[in-house]
Amino acid sequence: MPYIPLDPKLPGITGLLNYRQDTALPIRQLTQILLRGESTLTEGERELIATVVSQGNQCQFCTAAHTAAADALLGEKETSEKVKHDPDNAPVSEKMKYLLEIARKVQADARTVSPELVADAKKAGATDLELHDTVLIASLFCLYNKYVDGLASVTPTDPAFYERLAGILKSSGYLPSTNRYATLNSN
Repeated sequence: MPYIPLDPKLPGITGLLNYRQDTALPIRQLTQILLRGESTLTEGERELIATVVSQGNQCQFCTAAHTAAADALLGEKETSEKVKHDPDNAPVSEKMKYLLEIARKVQADARTVSPELVADAKKAGATDLELHDTVLIASLFCLYNKYVDGLASVTPTDPAFYERLAGILKSSGYLPSTNRYATLNSN
């Protein structure tokens, strides 16, 4: 049961963003830039960063939502499961493995991002902008995870809910739109 009154049809962060739309707009804009804006990282790769950070923070809503979004963007489910549970054998580039490790370090304790890890990421092809955006995405998702869990937002258990949400995020991104979540809770 959420700690504040939220629209029961909008679980997770969706209800929180709807609750306070003036703060939701800059949150949505920053998320859109980082996860759907111009980047040398694919949208799927950026969703993987959100996934591993959310998993590390044990935020069930965000982990399920961004796993589903990564799956939808990548067109398969193996990669997201591997980056969460067996990152050394995940079917991603060496560069991406290093960026995901940096994201995990940021999630756990950002001070543990070492010069050696950054050098290894750069040696594997990571650019300064990719390093910047990885750290910012990881930091942002720490905020989102704490926002969702700190107000005890509703977390659906039906995987179909997250597949519908992933479809919305894949096709429409993160910016607000009229009737954005009209189909979210349909069966």
